Parts: sequence; structure tokens; C-alpha cells
Amino acid sequence: MSDTVRQLSPTKLWNHFADLNQVPRGSKKEERVIEFMVNYGKSLGLDTHKDETGNVIIRKPATAGMENRQPVILQSHLDMVHQKNNDTVFDFDKDGIKMYIDGDWVKAHGTTLGADNGIGVSTIMTILAADDIQHPDLEALFTIDEETGMTGAFGLKGGVLNGKILLNLDTENDTEIDIGCAGGLDVTATRTYKPEKLDHSDCIGLQIGIKGLQGGHSGVDIHLGRGNANKLLNRILYNATSAGMRLASFDGGSLRNAIPREASAIAAVTTENKEKVLAQIHKDMDYIRKEYQSIESHIELYVNETTVPEQVLSVADQQQMLAAIYTAHNGVFRMSPDIEDLVEASNNVARVLIKDGELKVMCLSRSSVESSKLDVAHSLEAAFGLAGFETTFTNGYPGWTPNPNSPILNVLTSLYEKMYGEKADVVACHAGLECGILGINYPELDMISYGPTIIGAHSPDERVSISSVQKFWKFTQEILKNIPEKG
Repeated sequence: MSDTVRQLSPTKLWNHFADLNQVPRGSKKEERVIEFMVNYGKSLGLDTHKDETGNVIIRKPATAGMENRQPVILQSHLDMVHQKNNDTVFDFDKDGIKMYIDGDWVKAHGTTLGADNGIGVSTIMTILAADDIQHPDLEALFTIDEETGMTGAFGLKGGVLNGKILLNLDTENDTEIDIGCAGGLDVTATRTYKPEKLDHSDCIGLQIGIKGLQGGHSGVDIHLGRGNANKLLNRILYNATSAGMRLASFDGGSLRNAIPREASAIAAVTTENKEKVLAQIHKDMDYIRKEYQSIESHIELYVNETTVPEQVLSVADQQQMLAAIYTAHNGVFRMSPDIEDLVEASNNVARVLIKDGELKVMCLSRSSVESSKLDVAHSLEAAFGLAGFETTFTNGYPGWTPNPNSPILNVLTSLYEKMYGEKADVVACHAGLECGILGINYPELDMISYGPTIIGAHSPDERVSISSVQKFWKFTQEILKNIPEKG
């Protein structure tokens, strides 16, 4: 399967991607991919080192005739989001990604593909190894843990890099040139409860769940109105409690930066209330199917009898907890009044876990405006506080303020129009990019972000366009040829 990907053009880039996808590289588990990249740089005879945080920096001198151009930093992150379908047997800590070709797309079997940001990494690897590409002095910066905390970008010290221009190869639409992004903040609400022992003599156990949603990137895709499995299941449970259902557990979502695709719960009902509860559940399921029929064509809502749980939440606790989750904002919070079609602020109710006396709700709030980001976070804190939760804010990172007068932006827009006969879309995105963080210690860097077309990032539906990678590769080579001279 992956062998057919190796035959794609440009072959060196795709072979580097296939090699990279054999190395486990989940966020905060990058030891093997760091070693892989250090060994790669040294194998080329290039100046290679790893900093204290784990970032890998590889330097390559300018090609003949390009020594007087401004030095360039090529930057991508080494980690990838680990997501798989529940029925996919796969160990991200051991197995290599199983890729295949479907028309113009490279996909993975039941897991995330790692094109985010593996194509960027592979592109830089190809440039480092090439002897036929014109370029100025290069610094390849491979950061770690971009997906779950931007740890690599935060840990990069000032004075390490010499480049004046930074090309971040981490956006996902080949018609766009990105000059800004949103900041983010992890919002976590926790509470304890005292489980009640259930009288099994007249009870039936129910498993209630939702699966088959598209999911996706909680920044890039948040405006598309896709179903959030946690919120939809909570809606069903909230209404079922009024019909007599007793909740035992709830397990939904996974990573903060992925829109939840699946969620399930275990509950109990008495034989007396069974038909009334089931009728309410099926009624809500029908509503949800109709509401999302044009967006979520593969949605599956199910309710099955199962073993009766030993313990459930008290009526008061389940009402408070489900009400809090119902109240928690999910989706677009505010559109930008200054940039057309840009989501300014949003929230993703990413993970819900109710089990063994503990409840945790994990969210990722984003905004391109710092005060707006805090407004989202405080609205969540207020909602959860009414139900007795303790809410903490962690892993905050800043946005990247757009600079429409960027010199490197002028280079890219001019080249794009010359090469493709149309203007590129100059945008700011709602995803988190490392540029804003890198700019803290390197405020004079002229930064830009661009990349090939990737759809479904952070989900098992992730795919990258083959023709777009070819376009991206040619564009990158032309950019390096046209870097301005030193001022």
C-alpha cells in the first residue's frame, strides 16, 4: 500500500514522507522521531543539533550565487495527531501509518495520515538533501509538540536562529497564504460526585452512543457546523433523565484539537420507565438525524441493552452535570469584525469523562484576539462554576498578528500570480500556528505560512491532495530562488 505512495511525484518528497510515517511521533512522544531527524541531518554531513526542548535544527549553506540573499528558516513540526476509528486495530506507538491512493488523494486506513505536518517536514528534508535546488543559507527548524501545547516553539530560546525570514509549511489550502492565526487556551473543568448503589432487581442497563461523525480540526473546521459527539450525546441524556434514566458513565471525544467523532454512555432504567425512556431517546435521535442530514451523512446513533451498572449518579448530580455540559458553549463564539469570513473566537468541548466518582470536561478555546479568548474561557468557567466544578486554564499560547506589509508576503503573492495566473488568497486562520510564539523571542522575523491542500486533519478522514503537493513543491522551490538580497 505505502509502496505505491513512494512512486508518486516528486518521488524524493513522497519517499521521505513514507519513511517519516514509519516512525511513531505522537505529541509528547517524539523521542524516536527526534532521533530519526538528528540522524538524517548528520547523514547529510550538515550542522545538526537538538536543543534542550527537543527541537532539531539543521543548517545548510547557500548554493553558489545565493550567498548574498537573506537567510531563511524552513519550519515544520515533527508531531502528529493520533486518531483512529474505534473498529481500527492499530497501535500508534508501534505501527507505521498504512497509506493508500484514492484518485488524487493519499489517505490512511482508519487512522490519521500525518500529512499535518508530515508533508512540510518531508519537503524540508528533500531540500536539505538536494544538490539541484537554488537557495540562500538555510536553517531547518523541526519543532516538537505543536499539536498539544506548542512546547517546542515555547522552548526555543532567543539567539539560536540566524534567519531573517521564516517559512512555516503548516497550512492546509494551496490557494492561501497565511499571515496570522489564533491563540489557544486549554480549559478543564473537574468535579467529584458520590456514586449511588443501584437496586438491580427491577433495572435494565442501556448503552447509548453516537459515532460516524466527520470530526476534524477544532480550529480550521469549527465553522462548518459539524456534529460534536459530546454535545449531541449530552443532549440525548439530558432529555432522557426527565423520563427516568439514571446515568452511570460517559466517555466521549479524545484530543482537545479534534472535534469529537464518537461518544458513549452507560445508563440504567427501571422496567416501568423503559418504554418512556427509549421513546425519548429515539425521538431525540430522529431530531438529530434530520438536523444533521446534510452535514453528517454517516452519523450513527444507537441504544442497546447491556449489563446493569453497579452504581449511578444521584439524580441531583446527573442533572447538574448534564446541565453544565449542555450550557458549555461549543463552536463559533464570534466572527471577526475586521477580517471577512474569519472566525475570531471559538470553543471545542473536546473530551467528557464521567466515571468512578469523577467528572472531567476538557475544552480548547481559540481566538485571534487575546481578550476574546479569555472571554470564551471565562464564559465556560461561569457555566461550570454554577454546577460546582473547579475550572483551570493551562497551556495558553498567543495568536500571530497579521502584517499585511510583510516583505516576504509580497514575494509570495507576486510569484503565485505569475505562476498560476490568479491571485492567492491572503488570509489569517483560526488554527494555532507556531509563528506567534516564535515571534516572542524573534520579533524581527518576517514570517509567512503556506502549504498543500489537506482535508480532514486531526481525524481518520485526513487526506492530502497529490496534485496539490506537486504545486506546493514547485512553489517552494521558486520562493527559495527569489528570496531578497540582504539589506
